[in-house]
Amino acid sequence: MPGDDPGPAGPRLLGPADVRSLAAGLDLRPTKQRGQNFVIDPNTVRRIVRASGITHDDVVVEVGPGLGSLTLALLEVAPRVVALEVDPVLAEALPATIATYAPDQAAAFEVLHADAMRVTAVPGPAPTALVANLPYNVSVPVLLHLLALLPSLEKGLVMVQSEVADRLAAPPGSKVYGVPSAKAAWFADVRRAGAIGRNVFWPAPNVDSGLVAWTRREPPRTTASREEVFAVVDAAFAHRRKALRGALRGLAGSAEAATAALEAAGIDPLTRGEALGIADFARIAEGLAGRIA
Repeated sequence: MPGDDPGPAGPRLLGPADVRSLAAGLDLRPTKQRGQNFVIDPNTVRRIVRASGITHDDVVVEVGPGLGSLTLALLEVAPRVVALEVDPVLAEALPATIATYAPDQAAAFEVLHADAMRVTAVPGPAPTALVANLPYNVSVPVLLHLLALLPSLEKGLVMVQSEVADRLAAPPGSKVYGVPSAKAAWFADVRRAGAIGRNVFWPAPNVDSGLVAWTRREPPRTTASREEVFAVVDAAFAHRRKALRGALRGLAGSAEAATAALEAAGIDPLTRGEALGIADFARIAEGLAGRIA
């Protein structure tokens, strides 16, 4: 009806010219060291937001917002976005970018100049979703750190190197199942959610990218701590071709103690780690109680 408040205007998303202009204004040259590859395609960031499943009820934490491409798309949906940015130049510039491209959503945004691997808290209401284009060189440890740090996270989607996406989502028994797969399964159900081409980035990376979606679930019921279970996972995959009896010998103190713990868990000592799920590793950790440093 005439005279009705039209409501807030949606953010304007960044295209290639916007990204290059913002970078030039900061005298920014993307570095491989920090995995800086900026998304220059509005359709891609909208696709990421859509695949993440976030709604108007979610508080989103983003890692490595860079120049703000994905941040602006998140602000189209989420009532609050907190971005963790380790680069001081980018962290300082981001609020002005949001104010320019999403003035009606600027109050819903906060940037925290912090290393996502070392952050110990996120300001404001507890975040319910993690959506991020993660730097490829630290993607797995960042994801695992935030899942452990923020139990309020219910779901999320991250863009990572394609091979890493395969490993995170791999089930037991698959060729690429390993430490990332098992540890991620402690926190969540993880699945592949698509692929992203190289031409949507500036500069274009020399690797393909994949989307990984996850939904929080309860960890296995166990008397062992997460740290103890993860120590078993690390030992089991330190020598992929070894049977568990040998792979766990150092952790258990002897091959006999490893064998006893495996048999108590109902697992053949000649089994290899890639055959086990996270609940199996938890049972082994229970059998090694008191032996794991």
